[in-house]
Amino acid sequence: PGNPDRVGSGSLASPDALRGEPRSEARKRTRRNHGAAFKTPVALAAVKGEKTRAELATQFGVHPTQITAWKQQLLTRAVDVCGGTTKATVDAPDLKVLHAKSGPLALEHDC
Repeated sequence: PGNPDRVGSGSLASPDALRGEPRSEARKRTRRNHGAAFKTPVALAAVKGEKTRAELATQFGVHPTQITAWKQQLLTRAVDVCGGTTKATVDAPDLKVLHAKSGPLALEHDC
């Protein structure tokens, strides 16, 4: 029901099959895990704003969304570098007080 000269017109063949590649071989791509040494310059370049996300993505070979995520992580954690405290450290319970309370309770429970 279609023009046989048109590739993919109504065909259920995958793009890999159209290229002549078996499906299993074409999809063998492992996930890349980038370390901090790679993420840091990418995030800093994004913060500087001298280039667009698309330009940075091309330069560093990563997706623009990933650059945005790393930029947000850098900005969020920059407070820690400058000696600030995060909410997690402020809300942490005082262990000395908890241990002092648990001692008498443990004695009452054992008796």
